Amino acid sequence: GGGGSGGRSSAAVTDKDLLSKTTGNNAQIAFLLDTNPPKGTRDFYPPDMRLRSWLFSQWRSVASLYGFSEYDAPVLESESLYTRKAGEEVTQQLYNFVDKGDRNVALRPEMTPSLARMVMAKKGGLSLPLKWFSIPQCWRYERMTRGRRREHYQWNMDIWGVDGIQAEAELLSAMVSFFKNVGLSSDDVGIKVNSRGVIAEVLIELGVPQEKFAATCVLVDKLEKVPLDAIQGELEELGLEKSTIEKLTSVLTNKSIESISAVLPPDSQAIQQLSQLFTLCKSYGIEDWILFDASVVRGLAYYTGVVFEAFDRKGVLRAIAGGGRYDK
Repeated sequence: GGGGSGGRSSAAVTDKDLLSKTTGNNAQIAFLLDTNPPKGTRDFYPPDMRLRSWLFSQWRSVASLYGFSEYDAPVLESESLYTRKAGEEVTQQLYNFVDKGDRNVALRPEMTPSLARMVMAKKGGLSLPLKWFSIPQCWRYERMTRGRRREHYQWNMDIWGVDGIQAEAELLSAMVSFFKNVGLSSDDVGIKVNSRGVIAEVLIELGVPQEKFAATCVLVDKLEKVPLDAIQGELEELGLEKSTIEKLTSVLTNKSIESISAVLPPDSQAIQQLSQLFTLCKSYGIEDWILFDASVVRGLAYYTGVVFEAFDRKGVLRAIAGGGRYDK
């Protein structure tokens, strides 16, 4: 698998080395138990658990303040729930295996597919709109970096059955309420907002075909982490010419709705939506926290509309939160 080279030596070797000496006729075998949790996971001793419970209670209180109901699902799901063809990191990082009944299963890397499965299982029997939240433990088999191990908890809030941009405004407001409740201000955290619609319109203007759209978004999302040269080849594999890629990247570095509007058709639906969202954020009193950034696309292929990402204003930490609309 991927991940930690130079980690532990194989169990067999270690155990053999740990066999104790034989005494008389009785060969006593003693195994020294490894006291570390599995690689990439962590233990929560009571002081850590107090902090975690406090954090979860902050999440639950904001969720209930906004009228969300809590749900849960199994940590173990069918692998087919996650296999999508858009070159997403999440599908390459599945913690997957074949169980004893020969079923292909995976530990959930994210919660949204489980939620979709639960909603579909009720075959339209749930009254919409739904406002559900969860605090799932998620698993990703990936190379570990600072602040990112192989399992993590996250706070998910989802709204189903609302066509309008009001849903996004409410979620952004809930995020801000949480930040304020834990003593953070808009000097500490900002939330970048964009719309996949903006990119779709830019790609259409640049003549990029619709079916390459999701894959292009996933690559564009990597531009925050790697220079253009590093993914140039992958973009070219999609059939995007260098000039197109350069135009695309110049558009995606826009930080104001006005300047991006200049590149898009005058009746741009994406721009209308974003303007409406900013107006709503003003009404919610959270405009200090929100800014437009055309480079935000998020790494999941199923987003179809507004996407957002909370970041640390000092630029030290990785994304604090993120999300977006997935209409299909």
